[in-house]
Amino acid sequence: MTELLDKRKFYIDGAWVDPQRANDLEVIDPSTEEAVAVISLGDQADTDRAVSAAKAALSGWSRTEPGERLAHVEKILEIYNRRAQDMAWAISHEMGAPQDMSLGDQVAAGTYHIENFIKAFKDFEFIRPLGDHAPTSMVAWEPVGVVGLITPWNWPMNQVTLKVIPAILAGDTCVLKPSEIAPLSSMLFAEIVDEAGLPKGVFNLVNGDGPGVGTQLSTHKDVDMISFTGSTRAGIAITKAAADTLKKVVLELGGKGANIVFADADDKAVVRGARHCFYNSGQSCNAPTRMLVERSVYDQAVETAAKVAQETQVASAHQPGKHIGPVVSKQQWDKIQDLIQKGIDEGARLVAGGTGLPEGVNRGYFVRPTVFADVSNDMTIAQQEIFGPVLSIIPFDTEEQAIEIANDTPYGLTNYVQSGDGARRNRVARRLRSGMVEMNGQSRGAGSAFGGVKMSGRAREGGVMGLEEFMDSKAISGWHKD
Repeated sequence: MTELLDKRKFYIDGAWVDPQRANDLEVIDPSTEEAVAVISLGDQADTDRAVSAAKAALSGWSRTEPGERLAHVEKILEIYNRRAQDMAWAISHEMGAPQDMSLGDQVAAGTYHIENFIKAFKDFEFIRPLGDHAPTSMVAWEPVGVVGLITPWNWPMNQVTLKVIPAILAGDTCVLKPSEIAPLSSMLFAEIVDEAGLPKGVFNLVNGDGPGVGTQLSTHKDVDMISFTGSTRAGIAITKAAADTLKKVVLELGGKGANIVFADADDKAVVRGARHCFYNSGQSCNAPTRMLVERSVYDQAVETAAKVAQETQVASAHQPGKHIGPVVSKQQWDKIQDLIQKGIDEGARLVAGGTGLPEGVNRGYFVRPTVFADVSNDMTIAQQEIFGPVLSIIPFDTEEQAIEIANDTPYGLTNYVQSGDGARRNRVARRLRSGMVEMNGQSRGAGSAFGGVKMSGRAREGGVMGLEEFMDSKAISGWHKD
């Protein structure tokens, strides 16, 4: 084992500082099960220090000209792209994204979001007329204040950039608490922000866990907003913790997406859907983990999905290639194994994969790409978010039944529709209860907001709506026009 990276510092008020009290935690490489770094978890004093720095910086930063804030973000983008290889290394070692996927997708997601925010911000109107009917009434968009940002381990830079960038563009100051499981990429991001010359206190980073720093930010009287991405269970806890201070709470939570495949879908629909389910080792909240297939093409779809699973290679994140890597931790691996076994016990038909490590693997948190057929929507594997490469296939007979099954879930993040009938696609999309619907393999457009409904939270991250999420609107009447 190589010497551990020492990352036992926090970024507060424009400097790397020691924690107030030593509380160390090892960061585990999920491909090898060996420690790759050691960090410190913050306590109340560290959180207070970071919030105090953000509060002190708020008055000056919130009054800067938009062009000045934009220039800082453009500089962040330049440095971020320059350090892409370093960022990819960090993500591969902390959460297990394979080498090529880490650079081409995980790191690239950060670039994509920063670029989209820059574009949206250039056209953003901070003072807008209410309408022709009220010529002296204006709507002003202003910073929320000090914001606490709590990000997950599965898409580290995707989520960090969706929160930090709009916060600082809006004129907020922030304290970031990345996942303690995958903190290295966020610490590198802090280095990038520091090199970009952001004023002291505008951006701060404190490592910690949910019950510690996460709760401290959620309950802190000087934090005006919490933006959280993670599990529904944790989102509920944060909402309760934040209630006494009446701060703004924005949640992007779990999902159990339905992928409705009609008989007239294109011939790549099932392959596309299965690959999407296994992508990032199934560790995406918007993964299409329930494949609903019209009965006339059901048997062929099951056969095709099983073949995709059998052909999906599983290997170390340190290797190049188009394989999937491990899941993030032993705790996640154990949970996924239990749920696969639950599917077997409840009577679903296992057609690919199953419990245990893939063939030829003797260490690392690797999961066999798994497909269940003949799943009923009341089974545990159809209702719980597994967060692993596990696909459940459910037959349906009519459009109405497909919609009913798709909506029969506590979640409502992303659903998918595959059909050659445009009118049907539109009709079904409008009836699906989710924040997003993607059809026939077409991704959301640049700047489109990411977020859900029901137990998936109601965040809207990205683009113009993502900027507005980090602002408060103010109604002003009697506006004097020059």
